[in-house]
Amino acid sequence: MSEGKRIEVGELNWFYREAEPMNQSRTPVILLHGLVSQGYSWRNVLPSLAEEGFRAIAPDWIGCGYSSMPDRRDFAYTPDAFMDALAALIAQFGFEKVSIVSQGFLGSVGIQYALRHPEQVERLAIFNCPIAQGAKLPGKLQRMGIPLVGDMMTQDPLLVDRTLEGGGGYRIEDADLDVYRRPWLKTSDVGRSLLAIIQNLQLKQTTAEIESGLAEWQNPLLIGWGVRDPWLSIDLAKSFKAQLVELDEVGHYPQEDWHEKVSEVLIPFLKQQIV
Repeated sequence: MSEGKRIEVGELNWFYREAEPMNQSRTPVILLHGLVSQGYSWRNVLPSLAEEGFRAIAPDWIGCGYSSMPDRRDFAYTPDAFMDALAALIAQFGFEKVSIVSQGFLGSVGIQYALRHPEQVERLAIFNCPIAQGAKLPGKLQRMGIPLVGDMMTQDPLLVDRTLEGGGGYRIEDADLDVYRRPWLKTSDVGRSLLAIIQNLQLKQTTAEIESGLAEWQNPLLIGWGVRDPWLSIDLAKSFKAQLVELDEVGHYPQEDWHEKVSEVLIPFLKQQIV
């Protein structure tokens, strides 16, 4: 797996991590992270996919991690803005078809993109995303969107530790936390971008679109759920006609909490023959 690459797409600079197979024979996979995470969260899943013949790419969303953090006057930080940016990124890579793997709040944008472009998305895998109208932003993230309060909270590098570890109850290694924290230590732009993302998440409209869209989705669909998620209950996923896999002892960030369990369900799903 690469340590990280960059790609210019219009005015935006994306940072991404990638694992390339020796012989690429399968549909590329785009792995999307949630808040307050990075593409780095998929670091252990990427090589597992490459071993099975998949080119796998895990970008940092615009405004997150090591990607561009434009001023909100130049980038709206709305779901539509992120979908447009994702469409341009996929086009820049030259992919005609992809499979999308989405996790968490903001990863939900990947689901919306798939629902609006089913001809381009061969398969959709969802891990602990707000997919029904009962989903609510956890109080900690809600407070980050409050003027003045959020301005202070989103400048604290330790919010990464508390949120990532609080989502599953597992201790993350210091070396890994250092990767997550580093953007906060380098620039205040990452905090301002997070504030803009939370304030423009449009969760009510987003979950309504996702709930109705998934009910009509015709392509292969996997929903994997960390049942220890303190913020999003597995009950949100039980009404859909999908392959639903409960991930025991796993929280909101399955790829961070227990990556082996994610790979065990994701790889067979991506490899199964479409009939």
